[in-house]
Amino acid sequence: MPPETPDPRSGEAALELLVHGVGGATPQETLDDPRTVRITGDETAAVYRRADDTDAERHPERYRDQPVREAYCWSNLTSGDGSRALWLLLLPFMVVNLAHWMRPATKGLGTSQRLYGVLVRLVALTLTVLLTASACEVALDLTAWQCAGSRACVADHSWLGFLSPEGQGWWSQPGRRLALAALVPTALVGLLWYLSNRTWSAYEAQRPPTDERPRERTQKAPEDSGGSVDEHRPVPAAGEDPVRVRPALGRPGFWYGRRLVARLRAAHTAAGFLTVAAALTAAVAEYDRDTGGVTALLGALLRATIAVCAAVVLWVVCSRGRSERRRDGTLDRAVISRLPSAALVLLGLSVLFAAWSRPRWISTGTLPGDAAFQAIALAQVALIVALAVTARALYRRVPQPRTAMRGFAGPAVAMLACALGGVMTGGVAQRVADWLDGEATPGMGGGAILGPPVLLSWQAAAIPVLLVLLLVPLAVLVVRTVRAARALAPVVEAEYGQVTPDSIRTRQIAGVRARAALTDTAPRLVALLAGAALLLGAAAVAGSWMSGEVPGQAAEGTDSFVESVADTAQALGSWLIGLGFILFVTWGRRAYRDASARRTIGILWDVGTFWPRAAHPFAPPCYAERAVPDLTWRIESWTRRTGGRLVLSGHSQGSVLAAAAVWQLRAATRLRVALLTYGSPLERLYGRWFPAYFGAGPLRDLSREVHCWRNLWRATDPIGGPVRIPAGGGRPEVDRGPLTDPLAYSRTVLHPLPEPVLGHSDYQADPAFAEERAALLDRLPPAAVPRQSRGDERGAQGSSGRSSA
Repeated sequence: MPPETPDPRSGEAALELLVHGVGGATPQETLDDPRTVRITGDETAAVYRRADDTDAERHPERYRDQPVREAYCWSNLTSGDGSRALWLLLLPFMVVNLAHWMRPATKGLGTSQRLYGVLVRLVALTLTVLLTASACEVALDLTAWQCAGSRACVADHSWLGFLSPEGQGWWSQPGRRLALAALVPTALVGLLWYLSNRTWSAYEAQRPPTDERPRERTQKAPEDSGGSVDEHRPVPAAGEDPVRVRPALGRPGFWYGRRLVARLRAAHTAAGFLTVAAALTAAVAEYDRDTGGVTALLGALLRATIAVCAAVVLWVVCSRGRSERRRDGTLDRAVISRLPSAALVLLGLSVLFAAWSRPRWISTGTLPGDAAFQAIALAQVALIVALAVTARALYRRVPQPRTAMRGFAGPAVAMLACALGGVMTGGVAQRVADWLDGEATPGMGGGAILGPPVLLSWQAAAIPVLLVLLLVPLAVLVVRTVRAARALAPVVEAEYGQVTPDSIRTRQIAGVRARAALTDTAPRLVALLAGAALLLGAAAVAGSWMSGEVPGQAAEGTDSFVESVADTAQALGSWLIGLGFILFVTWGRRAYRDASARRTIGILWDVGTFWPRAAHPFAPPCYAERAVPDLTWRIESWTRRTGGRLVLSGHSQGSVLAAAAVWQLRAATRLRVALLTYGSPLERLYGRWFPAYFGAGPLRDLSREVHCWRNLWRATDPIGGPVRIPAGGGRPEVDRGPLTDPLAYSRTVLHPLPEPVLGHSDYQADPAFAEERAALLDRLPPAAVPRQSRGDERGAQGSSGRSSA
């Protein structure tokens, strides 16, 4: 660290800004005081102080031996009432958005970087089409076409009686039934648009306040790149010294994705409407092709117009990525307003066209849907293969051994998103078909309806197979964890020195350490899961294409074991997806309401929603687009007003927000900030999975830009770890650890009662925390001259003591 200042406790009071981690904490818990006051912010996210510290700036003499403590509480950005658990049903959208940010760090290859972003956005578009197509399958095919057209099915579901041909009503014609059922997928697309637009207004469309930051020269970078090594090279002007260029997370427009999200929302909304229109016109085309006449010509013209509009959607998705070099406040209003409107008009025309009177039309068989779902699946496989080739080319340019899966993390996660989408759509269609068909099994014959497309039945049948395959790696992990715990037992006893061995205590500590190390095996598990999903998906496409039958029928006449496995898998698939939906909603509601459950369930959710919506506009909103500017402006306002020293203290996910906020600070402010992180996933999770943004290079640059940085970690922590920044340039190593956990092996004079294994929590209870915080404060430079007088400051705060910052 830099040397201690001659008189570190002189001048204005120092500030410690605490940022909590996953699961959140109340201001009272963070500040360890039941009496807290909100200094600035609102009910969603705010800065709090102890009630006794509200006027700390007026009385710096009270804080010569300790800093003023503030807590930034942001938990309401990711929590709320139980209804927000419904976001979990859109999990594939969030997962594919993560794939965008997992691009390997590289040097050059701007075209490949842009291609990577385009491919991820196209994969995201296929997921929207897949979701809408599955809603069309349930509403149009299974309900309006098959069940409403079957006398036996209508008899079991009387609420469909007005659609039955037996009643000879106005809605009895197949085209009119389809037109009415089209309201369901249309409403689904409209709901997604509404949720995306509402969260866009609350997050992306909120313009960050402009500051006085001088422009920093940067090399022009690809719009989709976001943090390559090339972009970190300064481009000095003639006669000027080289300027340090900001990394990706330090660019002015990184946390302001207003323009891109609006474009993607328009494109995906239009794609959803066009999917419904295509389903309607495809159903009508088969009948009109046989009858001929003017309706066939009108149908062909309508389908051609839909194809042209779909081409425009593809152009919108592919033509523009993220632009982070500046805060782009413009909007492509022609795209945002006219593209969804045009698609909605085409959908309306398709509804009218389908509802046109065709008295001789009778609904038999199934709607033409097999080819559509197979085309979507093949398109996803082709895009993911191309994404893997692109990612490998980027990784080979600048290989980094700590990168997860050697650069294939993005393609693997995109594959998981597609697998989740396929499993959910196939399972839902199979579950609805089971419900409509009563006691019969859809697709097996003898029932009131034929069932969903064959491919969806194969995808539903893959669910139990995948679960069985996962038992093997899980069993291996259990065995390896038990062996690792046994191997750690003598190491644990040796670390505590001369202690009387206690086998139970030793097993407890060693077991916690061994289980904490499981986090580092996540890349292998994701690789296995993605590979199994790819193989099972390919097998489902091949099986449905070659046999043309559901798994149970395709296995008839084979070995009895194979036949029973196929029947069981097909029967269990739909029930497992129904159980999965119930568990999703239940766990989600518990995670939003119960803080303890949120610390376990919400870890991956908070990681996924940390990143801006760069690939899918219907993904859950990014809370960091509010939290990072909040932190940045609190730091800037306090240091400008007081000129004092500041320690930014972040735990767990809070350390990631703290690092992102530091990158956004002015250079002069960064030099007055010390960074204290603990239980931090900066390198262990973010550095490995998102190397272009938190890799070795960006973290090393961050340690040079702040005045000083210290990171605390434990071997018992399953989330936090070292940041792996070695000593150099007159600075010591950033990491301090592993800290002793528990603090005492057995009962001692200082610890008369058994000490708990803290793991990821209560870092502030460790004596090392106070030591490192004091050392950081001592190494910060003394207070500078404040930018406003004391009288101005009192006037800004007002009589209540609340800060105007």
